[in-house]
Amino acid sequence: MKFDLYKTGSPVKTILRTSLPAVIDLSSQTIMWTIEAILVGKLSAYAFAGVGMAIQIMLVFFAVLLTFVVGASLIINRHLGKNDTYQANHIFGQAMMIGTIMAITFGLIWYFGAIHLFKIIEEGESGMAQEAGITYLRTVAWFSLLIITNFVAIGIIRAVGDTHYSMMVNIIINGINAVLAPLFIFGWLSFPRLEVQGAGIAVGISHTVGFIVTLYLLRSRKTQLFLSFRELTTPKWESFKELFKTGLPTTIEQLAWASGQLIVTGYAAGIYVVVLSTHQVFVRIQAVLSMVYMGFGLAAMSIMGKNLGASQNVLAYRMARMAHIITGIFVGFIVILMIVFSKGLIQIFTTDPETVALGQKAIWVFALAQIPKSLNNVLSGNMRGTGDLKWLMWTTIVFVLVFEVGLNYISAFILGFGLYGIWGVQTLDESLRTALNYVRFRRGKWRFTDA
Repeated sequence: MKFDLYKTGSPVKTILRTSLPAVIDLSSQTIMWTIEAILVGKLSAYAFAGVGMAIQIMLVFFAVLLTFVVGASLIINRHLGKNDTYQANHIFGQAMMIGTIMAITFGLIWYFGAIHLFKIIEEGESGMAQEAGITYLRTVAWFSLLIITNFVAIGIIRAVGDTHYSMMVNIIINGINAVLAPLFIFGWLSFPRLEVQGAGIAVGISHTVGFIVTLYLLRSRKTQLFLSFRELTTPKWESFKELFKTGLPTTIEQLAWASGQLIVTGYAAGIYVVVLSTHQVFVRIQAVLSMVYMGFGLAAMSIMGKNLGASQNVLAYRMARMAHIITGIFVGFIVILMIVFSKGLIQIFTTDPETVALGQKAIWVFALAQIPKSLNNVLSGNMRGTGDLKWLMWTTIVFVLVFEVGLNYISAFILGFGLYGIWGVQTLDESLRTALNYVRFRRGKWRFTDA
């Protein structure tokens, strides 16, 4: 994909051409997590809650990797906008080097520190959930090197606009996972019945295949980027500093958000196991929807960065506005569907009567939260493309501390609002942040951000 594609055609076609493959790509992962959750949920409510918690812990670690994914992507997009492919490939190689080191480190932490990481789930009634989560996390840790390095590579490929390739790789990964997961979990077709451990093995094998496909694409020059082994093995301090400086605010932002969500899950666990399982159902649904929002957000970031790199500011603004409109129409339709078909939606994940009953009652609060959340994702993508990263970082930190951690505790435990309070606070959080980001974006300060 050459950058001149962004300078021709209508904004709608350009956005959809980049965002729809990204939506399919990102959604395939969360859909697979959903399928996995359904399969694990058939083992027990404790296995369902524990594996869900393990995935949230992993997402906190993946947030750290965004320093290199987002930092590299922003720099690379500007270089590609200027047709400087040599420097773009250099930054990519340096990011992959750091990603490899982080992959080894995270794998060791997941395996040897799993027990300590799961102390957020209290003993007693939730003890079996804790055991299931530890088993899953330790199993995935054996494959962490390939899983994490592929996450970094695919993240950058996606963020620079090669979304059709990132889509292809993730469909392969999640297709294989979807086939292997039930075989290893339930022992079908003479496979060993490994339950939660089997779910982790299926994840590892599928991502190993995905890593091989990604490496082939990057070495065969089929993508905009080429992985040079020389750049991968030759560290350059100046490039490291540039990556950290550019990406660190986004990493802190995402780490703060993911940590806040982990704490909120701990609040749900502290109320009652049914609240925890219902919360996990909502988290799973939102994970799928968030990937759709992120697909539009990444497209917005890529288009904005390349247009600014090519000094196409007017076109960049037109694209940004159109991305907001498309996302708003989409999420409005989704909210209506969720409310109308709430019972069937929840029963996809569990048939536990208490969980289904609570989910049906609280679905309207959850659905309402999706409107500001989706719009804020696209706004944030555009603002990342302009380089307005510190604003996003500080607003996220403040809102997580005040709303997700502080106000959620008050509403859930002191006021006794339970699950309604948790998702009501998140709706308020996302609404206020969306309003603030919209005001800042409309002021036009992004037009003067240094490239």
